[in-house]
Amino acid sequence: MNQYLKNLERIEFFVTFACTGRCKHCSEGEHSNTGAFIDGEAASDMVRKVAEQYNIKSLMTFGGEPLIYPEEVYKIHIAARDTLIPNRQLITNGFFSRSNDKIKSVAAALAESGITDVLLSVDAFHQETIPVEPVADFAQALISSGIAKLWVHPAWLAGTDADNPYNNRTREILSQFTAMGIEVSSGNIISPRGNALKYLSEYFDLNAAHKSPYDQNPYDITALCVSPDGNVLGGNIYKADILSILENYSPEGEQV
Repeated sequence: MNQYLKNLERIEFFVTFACTGRCKHCSEGEHSNTGAFIDGEAASDMVRKVAEQYNIKSLMTFGGEPLIYPEEVYKIHIAARDTLIPNRQLITNGFFSRSNDKIKSVAAALAESGITDVLLSVDAFHQETIPVEPVADFAQALISSGIAKLWVHPAWLAGTDADNPYNNRTREILSQFTAMGIEVSSGNIISPRGNALKYLSEYFDLNAAHKSPYDQNPYDITALCVSPDGNVLGGNIYKADILSILENYSPEGEQV
C-alpha cells in the first residue's frame, strides 16, 4: 500500500460543474446549466475497487448540481451501498425539475440507491435564483421515500452568528424547512473564493489568511476527490486503473 494513502477513508465525486443555480457565494465561480459529467460506470467501478482495498467510511456526491445527471448519482451510491461504505451522502440544491412526477421518481430512486444522508443547500444565496417551492416539494418527496436522513445545509456569511442581510434571509428560508421537521446541519462558512470574492468581498478580511476547507496534506491523503473529467491524484480513472493510480501517487504531484 502506498504510504501516503494509509489513512484513506473517504471518496468524493464532483459529479458535474453544471448547475441550476447562479449563486454569488459559489467558490467555483460561474456555472452553465449543462456540461461535462462523471461517468457513473467508471465511478462505480472505482468505488468497488477502492472499497476492497481501503477502509472507506464515507462517500459523497456533489456538484454543481449533481441531480442534473441523476442516473450517474444512482450508480455511484449503489456501488457504495453494495460495498458496505457506511456513510453515503449527497449534497444538492434540490432544483432539477419542476415536474412533480420527476421529483417524486428521483427521490424514490435516491432512497433505493442506498443514500444515507441528503443535504439540501438552502439559503439566501441559492434562493436568489432557485425557487423555493420545487425544493420544498423535493424535500417532502424525500421524506415520503423513506430516505434515512435529510438535512438543510446552509451557507453562512462571516459566521453562523453573524448579523447581516444574507444570514438573516437564510434564517427566514430555513424556517420553512424546519417547520417540515427537517433539521439544520452545521452548514459551511463561505470562503473568499470564486464568486464570493467577486461579489461579497466587503464581508471578508482580505488581509487575513483563508484556508480552503478542501485542502489536505499531500503526504497523508484521507479523501479522494474525483472531478467530472475523471481526474484524481494526478491520474485519470477513464485512462488508468484506480488502484494503479493510488499505488503510483506521489505527494510531489507526479505519478511515479
